[in-house]
Amino acid sequence: METSSLARRLAARFVAGETLEQAIALSRRLNQEKISVTLDHLGESVTSLEEAARARDVYQSTLAALHESGVEGNVSLKLTQFGVDLSAGECRRNVDQLAAAAADYGLFVRVDMESSEYVDRTLDLVTALHARYHAVGAVIQSYLYRSRQDVEALSERGIRVRLVKGAYLEPPSLAFPRKADADKNFVELMKLLLDRGAYPAIATHDEKMIAATRGYAAERNISRDAFEFQMLYGIRRDLQRQLVADGFRLRLYVPFGRSWYPYYMRRIAERPANALFVLRNLFR
Repeated sequence: METSSLARRLAARFVAGETLEQAIALSRRLNQEKISVTLDHLGESVTSLEEAARARDVYQSTLAALHESGVEGNVSLKLTQFGVDLSAGECRRNVDQLAAAAADYGLFVRVDMESSEYVDRTLDLVTALHARYHAVGAVIQSYLYRSRQDVEALSERGIRVRLVKGAYLEPPSLAFPRKADADKNFVELMKLLLDRGAYPAIATHDEKMIAATRGYAAERNISRDAFEFQMLYGIRRDLQRQLVADGFRLRLYVPFGRSWYPYYMRRIAERPANALFVLRNLFR
């Protein structure tokens, strides 16, 4: 799959390329369309601390490239890529170095949320690093029962939150099993973030969720500069253009790197509905 020319062409629809240079070039083009970016170097669940250190170094280079190029963007990372399953201490040191660099450059690091077993470790690390550098944010998944409590705690500390629905397969003891309930919670958390959060990011391709966000912002007279929408690169370009044309801030999640095939397979293995989502957008 990774060497197939057809597979590469399909991947190019959703991945910026294999190199940092390609990701920066794409980011420049998106900036010209008034779209900012968050760059994600693909790779999860490292098997050694040496791999984790290499991931850290790639992100250091990414922050430096964003700063030097003047691209309007930040980075997103996963703790499993930084060695959290191997050494909590080494993982924290790795992310600490990036948070310090981001603060020096005037940039920002978003720590992605993974499955429920990582939530406490992720939020503890984000909270500690935010207290030191302020250049660190978190991601909250609306399908988890605990998410309102987490949003309230993060908002009180002024920590920026990206709100997503959630893509991992979780047991009904931890997450809403019905999509309608997860969607309802998404709207409730969105309202909470717009009222009390620090520059929240509403990450969705769901037109109903977007309409609900736009409607609530208008109802509460919330400035369009006080929050942003986020989407995946290559998904719903029609919606992206419309949001920008309507004066909303938009940031695209732009993955790059050689590990695009494991990235797709994990997303599909975690939740088979993700495959249908990607296929629908291939033919839009």
